[in-house]
Amino acid sequence: MTPAKTALAALLGAGALLALPPSALADDGHIIIDSRLRLESVDQAGFPQGATALTLRTRIGYETRSFYGFRVLGEVENVTAIGEHYNNSYDGKPYPVVPDPAGAEINRAQISWNGGPVELVGGRQRIILGNARFIGNSGFRQNEQTFDGVKAALRPTKSITFTYAYIGAVHRVFGHDSPQGEWRGESHLFQADAKTPLGTLTGYGYLLQFNNAAAQSSATWGARFAGAKPVGGGLSLTYEAEYARQSDWRNSPSPFALDYVDLGAGLKSASSAASVGYERLDGNGVRGFGTPLATLHAFQGWADVFLTTPANGVQDFNVNASHTFKPAGPLKSVKLTAAWHDFTAARGGARYGREIDASLSAPLGPHVTVEAIAARFGGETPAFATRTKVWLSLEMKY
Repeated sequence: MTPAKTALAALLGAGALLALPPSALADDGHIIIDSRLRLESVDQAGFPQGATALTLRTRIGYETRSFYGFRVLGEVENVTAIGEHYNNSYDGKPYPVVPDPAGAEINRAQISWNGGPVELVGGRQRIILGNARFIGNSGFRQNEQTFDGVKAALRPTKSITFTYAYIGAVHRVFGHDSPQGEWRGESHLFQADAKTPLGTLTGYGYLLQFNNAAAQSSATWGARFAGAKPVGGGLSLTYEAEYARQSDWRNSPSPFALDYVDLGAGLKSASSAASVGYERLDGNGVRGFGTPLATLHAFQGWADVFLTTPANGVQDFNVNASHTFKPAGPLKSVKLTAAWHDFTAARGGARYGREIDASLSAPLGPHVTVEAIAARFGGETPAFATRTKVWLSLEMKY
């Protein structure tokens, strides 16, 4: 069977399962189906031709019903490439990189226990802490980032949560065939969240140690406050402030100490939001403040120019806006999102470039969503090439 026919069969099969009533799929358990067909196009300066990646990601899994507080979850993931006119990050093809390699793997295999104020999860799992700026699942990519380890959450009150996680391995978005597809080591994550009338105060310590990626080993300690306050007329003031200090840890090959700052404010209503922000990741001329386990695509522009922080760091001045509206016709709602970024070096102030992003998404029913996204980065130095990226996707979830 050709890749195109395989992808179409998987998509139709997932659609058929979604059409079944829940009683036909599980008996007190939960069937997991998550399928996304996506076309990604990249035009980037320095390449004689652009990249075109048409891929289908399908996840199928099952979580059992609770038995004395215990649940077992298993989930497999497959990414099929329908045509391979792109560099998947390690195959060396003469195209811009689209890090969505074809392949199949176990995405999650975990056992959890919920004992009221205490929740434990062990095995291969999804871990997202806070806004995913430091620890996330990189859900935008077709191959999700998951972790082998143990996570514990303690909730002594409704407003306070303590979280600890031990990570022995990170299964990254590049897939198991990539030299950078899996990092192994001993990492410890600590986080405390306290809800207050004005917002949520978070303190954290992320101690990362990787045996096969020593340059990514680091200790990060920080605090974040984010919240919203009604100001009348159906509007709320939104605000956030965060500071972190990162230094070498365990097997890091060289000493360093770098700062992170994030500030933001805006207004939101039931259907719209707008904000301005400033994010700074410092650099010392040799390395930049690192966030190797973050959901990187969600920050510093969708063109993914700064997935690795430059040696002189990066400052991001940004403006963001979104609006959800009901168009004429069968669509229940459409969400329009736009953002503008201005990037400069945190050390020395050199200009990197500007970026504008826009997306349009709409649900076609309770389980299906269509989305169109575009990002344009205009580089002002040869180190950061001008590029345009476009995504068209159809996603089904159950």
